[in-house]
Amino acid sequence: MESFKKAVKECGLAAVLSTVFSLFAVSLFAVFVRAYAPSDTTIAVVDRVILSFGVFLFALLFVHRERALFKGAAAGLLSLLITTLVFGCIGGFHFTPMFLIELLLCVVFGGLGALLGVKLRKE
Repeated sequence: MESFKKAVKECGLAAVLSTVFSLFAVSLFAVFVRAYAPSDTTIAVVDRVILSFGVFLFALLFVHRERALFKGAAAGLLSLLITTLVFGCIGGFHFTPMFLIELLLCVVFGGLGALLGVKLRKE
């Protein structure tokens, strides 16, 4: 039971901090968008890169030891859900087929970040 609580804590912390990072980075990018007016495709790609990088980074930093791949994937999924909920509350919910790509990216990058974090720490 103790390891389950620890796993939930690691996943939750990585997901929440990834969401905060994404909100901050997208807010900064919005200033750039306002100034330079890039294309819609550029905006969509940068948003996905920011989200994926945040998931990877915070899974790398906060997920430890056993079952890192699964905990990282769970952190990525949770981060995507929280971020989608927050952005949905701000600007309305818009689900497109690209959401499935975001889902796949977040799960994969979360798992890879966690695995790399464990390898770098040599736990």
